[in-house]
Amino acid sequence: MGAEDHRQKAGKGSVTVAIVTVSDTRTPETDQNRHYIEKRMSELGHNVAAYRLIKDEPDQVAAVIEELTSMPGVQLVLFNGGTGISPRDTTYDVVSKYLEKTLPGFGELFRMLSFHEVGAAAMFSRATAGVYRGTLVFSMPGSPNAVQVALEKLIIPEINHLAWEIARKG
Repeated sequence: MGAEDHRQKAGKGSVTVAIVTVSDTRTPETDQNRHYIEKRMSELGHNVAAYRLIKDEPDQVAAVIEELTSMPGVQLVLFNGGTGISPRDTTYDVVSKYLEKTLPGFGELFRMLSFHEVGAAAMFSRATAGVYRGTLVFSMPGSPNAVQVALEKLIIPEINHLAWEIARKG
């Protein structure tokens, strides 16, 4: 069975997501990424079950990943922010420790797509994805353009397929 067969089996149903913005400066009102993700998910018939705005502090990242992957029905957790290489960027470090299965292709493809937009600076991104507790976890940079690229080119085209894969048995 190929990817297209799996997409057909996955269907087009609603997927439940949680949004986590990691930022030391944004507020719920100024969080462009939250508004964009909520709008796109709604347009596509998906459900946003939770939103959290946290500082890039390891204990906060750990607490929110534990909380949201324990929340009944949440299939995807979408982190944005904290994936760079500055001393304040710790999201990747925490998220990567939790992932039980990784999706290296997400980060690789994201950086490839980003390279076409920002050049060699794409290598600074530590975007990653994987599965924790049967929940898909994506961690992408916090720039609005990066969130749009990750969602539109990688996550949305496969969202139902991804949700189906982690839920199926055998």
